[in-house]
Amino acid sequence: MSRNVSMTFIAAANAQETDEVVICLLTVTHEDLEAPIYLSSNATTRLSENPLVYGTESRGEQYFYLPFEFTLPDDQSDNPPRVQLKMDNIERSLVAVLRSFATPASVLMEIVLASDLDMVEITMPALQMSDVSIDDHTVSATLVADALINEPHPAGRFTPGSFPGLF
Repeated sequence: MSRNVSMTFIAAANAQETDEVVICLLTVTHEDLEAPIYLSSNATTRLSENPLVYGTESRGEQYFYLPFEFTLPDDQSDNPPRVQLKMDNIERSLVAVLRSFATPASVLMEIVLASDLDMVEITMPALQMSDVSIDDHTVSATLVADALINEPHPAGRFTPGSFPGLF
């Protein structure tokens, strides 16, 4: 699967050393949340003085910095895309929110470069949060895009009652 990314992104990805910083932006939505949760993997700028909050501002939204690691999915045709997230468990309110969900949360994952925060290089929409494990130091989650995998294919059955012209 090919992606349209900028030449700056390609050069940074292929360079042995680069000054370019790749930033992952997460937008977590759920029917139980009043507003989406915006998270950034990088403390790009200071968002507020009191309390002291760092994060990333992109396209008019403020993404709060929460240290996390992510692994981009492989482009394999036989498996749905899976993103591995590993966050530091420093924000206890996030743990309470994650534990309150009865159904999986939806996550929009976007990759931007620090040199152009408003230009989204890679987007992975419609990811579902699954396999969340929480311990004293880390929160680990798998983001899966398998909503279509669970759908029956084909949607209907070719039976004499449904398709009499075939029989």
